[in-house]
Amino acid sequence: MRWTATGLLVLMAALFIGSKQLLEVHPGWGYLNAFAEAAMVGGLADWFAVTALFRHPLGLPIPHTAIIPENKDRIADTMALFLRENFLTPAVVARRMSGMNVAGAIGDFLSAPRNDNEALDNRSRITSGAAELLAEVLESLDPDRLGNQVRTGLSNQVAKIDVSPLIGRMLESAIADGRHMPLMDGFIRWAGLTLEDNEETVREIIHARANAVLRWTGLDERISGSVLDGLYKLLAEVLVDPEHPLRGKIEEGLEKLAHDLQHDPKTRERVESMKRDLMENPAVAEWWMGVWERIRRSLIRRARDPDSALGEEMRKGLAELGSALKDDVRLQHQINRFARRTAVGISTRYGGQIVQLVSETVKRWDAVTITGRIESAVGRDLQFIRINGTLVGGLVGVTIHALDHVI
Repeated sequence: MRWTATGLLVLMAALFIGSKQLLEVHPGWGYLNAFAEAAMVGGLADWFAVTALFRHPLGLPIPHTAIIPENKDRIADTMALFLRENFLTPAVVARRMSGMNVAGAIGDFLSAPRNDNEALDNRSRITSGAAELLAEVLESLDPDRLGNQVRTGLSNQVAKIDVSPLIGRMLESAIADGRHMPLMDGFIRWAGLTLEDNEETVREIIHARANAVLRWTGLDERISGSVLDGLYKLLAEVLVDPEHPLRGKIEEGLEKLAHDLQHDPKTRERVESMKRDLMENPAVAEWWMGVWERIRRSLIRRARDPDSALGEEMRKGLAELGSALKDDVRLQHQINRFARRTAVGISTRYGGQIVQLVSETVKRWDAVTITGRIESAVGRDLQFIRINGTLVGGLVGVTIHALDHVI
């Protein structure tokens, strides 16, 4: 376009010179000569005006030329102020955001059908990026400090819970539904196995407590054997007989324990004290740190493994989230309102810093850079100014020439 505008100016100069030689041949050549002469003036004037915006015409330091390079800092501040006052005001941002369904758009993207390869590919990239980000965060954070923070958070939450009534209600419900029976059977079997493993200890206790006569006669061995046989028989009877009286006694004890856990202040205080002692025990803290480290390493390994189920789980989660955002109008309203308030808050709090970034970036550009970028952005329109100036100038020249003949 620059060559076109310059070529048109050269053409007008050629027409002016050529028509000048033919003025005496016919009066019509005078109109062409007036057109070419005025067109040259208009074209040269607009060339000067366009050039003066970006550089000194012909390299001459004419005042008020090279306007943009000479005033780039003021232009930068003006651009920043314009953006701040017209685009990043809370009212403008809120009005623009009010017409946007952010949640719906996210929902449409995340819940794209499986035959939409582009959407699935984008979703896979999001999933992979999120998994890698999770792995890097888990690696970058101090594992001991993070584990302690998680443990402290869990401890604080557990400390707020009154576990005694909770355990009491659970035990009461289990007894009412008969769910305690397998637990009781397991306890009886455990008692039998424990007794079997500690027979010698029981015999030694009876032998130590027997008097010298019993030991001399060997009756202590018979007594210890009888005691063990009686205990085995009792445990076997309790295990096979659901109506055994001992079971009833155990159930009565469990019912009383469930009641005391919920209503007896002393029992509740003892349970709370045990809970506090357990949470403050260093062994529990060491156990938790081991568990947390295994969880952390497992998450990192699964996040980095492309064949892991974690990626598929995240994709399913994203798809379900997309469906919820797409179909739940109330959820859309809540998220859109949150997004609008967030955008307004960002513009209010950080609007000055955002436009300052624009201002500082433009100020860092040198004269050649800012001239080239603005000139390229305006583009063809600058040269159309020169072309229009040439043609309009020519028409004005013809008009003046015609009026001169009429007058």
